[in-house]
Amino acid sequence: MNRRLGLAALLVYAACGRGGDSEVRQGAEMPVVINSESPFQYPSELFDQGVEGEVRLRLFVDPQGRVVPESTKVSSPSGTPEFDSTAVRGAVDLRFAPARRDGQPVGMAFYLPVVFRRYAAPSGNASP
Repeated sequence: MNRRLGLAALLVYAACGRGGDSEVRQGAEMPVVINSESPFQYPSELFDQGVEGEVRLRLFVDPQGRVVPESTKVSSPSGTPEFDSTAVRGAVDLRFAPARRDGQPVGMAFYLPVVFRRYAAPSGNASP
């Protein structure tokens, strides 16, 4: 198994902050990740040690679907600084279908969890 493929998922949560989802309730559609591959690389040493974690980022995606790099912040750290910095670095390479309001692309801030999980390789070959 390629050590860098341990990333579990990218899940986009509701819009920014407690009470900040009023934008969504007013007819806005959330940005959607369109990358075919994850830009987040599981740090080799942490993978080898079996360390797992989850980082929650706060991002701002502009109306063209690009992450505004200076907007990216760790909102909930993983407890492992290397996961946190890896998530922030990888966020720059995310691409989105932008948020929309009334059918028009708009910029939007929201939270994105980045989950680092190891997966066991499939055990043995199945016999027909």
